[in-house]
Amino acid sequence: MNTINVTREFDTEDKCFDYLEKMRWPNGVACLECGSLKVSRITREAKSKNKRTRLYQCLEKECGHQFSATAGTIFADTHLPLKTWFMAIALICEAKKSLSACQLQRHLGLGSYRTAWHLAHRIRAAMAEHDMVLGGPVVETDETYIGSRVRRPRHARPRTTKDEVVLGMVERNGGRLKLVPVPDTKSEILRPHLEKHISEQVGTIYSDEHPIYIFALKGKFPGKHQTINHSKTYAMGNVYTNTIENAFSLFKKGCTAHSITSQKSIWRGTVMSSHIASIAGRNSRSYSRKPPRACCAGKL
Repeated sequence: MNTINVTREFDTEDKCFDYLEKMRWPNGVACLECGSLKVSRITREAKSKNKRTRLYQCLEKECGHQFSATAGTIFADTHLPLKTWFMAIALICEAKKSLSACQLQRHLGLGSYRTAWHLAHRIRAAMAEHDMVLGGPVVETDETYIGSRVRRPRHARPRTTKDEVVLGMVERNGGRLKLVPVPDTKSEILRPHLEKHISEQVGTIYSDEHPIYIFALKGKFPGKHQTINHSKTYAMGNVYTNTIENAFSLFKKGCTAHSITSQKSIWRGTVMSSHIASIAGRNSRSYSRKPPRACCAGKL
């Protein structure tokens, strides 16, 4: 869905609330505490900073909980209009190389950079799929290094600090991508992540000839691991890791656009996690053809 359609379909708060309620309660509004369908709608008449007009109260005597469609979501406790949120979701989901907070501030006409920064990071965090399991017939895996690099002799592997490694796994045909920051490239560190995010039913796992993958994959995936020697060629028939390399390329371009290249900034937990989530979420959505609004607004 492009930004014109988002503007047309969600031009009022009522349309945004209608969509949220439909996504969250397809069978009717239910209490968030007890799950009862006996609820009443409260119309807010008093003027206050809270502009939300749709409040609900559970009619069960032992409950009586008050709630709204935004409670427990990324939209909770916000003073921004929901149509601003929906437009921000569309912009971030469609930005191939990510979107900086300054650019988001200019596009949405927000008053401060701080507001745009929190808005962007809430949306990116909601795009994360922590329990994703890649089960396609072919999965590629590799690691990449981000941050400061020490100059070494030609043809030598760039030496980086310990906290600059990102492990990547991607389905070759399905397109779902999982990026995980790891402290090191030791097999005992990579093995739990590979076993958690790759299904046992996978057909083949491709990687380069780094020995860590031989030790990390031989336990749970015997006979399913094939390697490509990058010192000789980058592809031999169906044996290649170009899909994950392309994902790393977009990831690094996003890091450069955000100036997230130094060790001090990239490995702050919220910055790195949210940036990884947005890259992986956009890559997965581009193959699933989901509209931008379903990536974050539907994750309640």
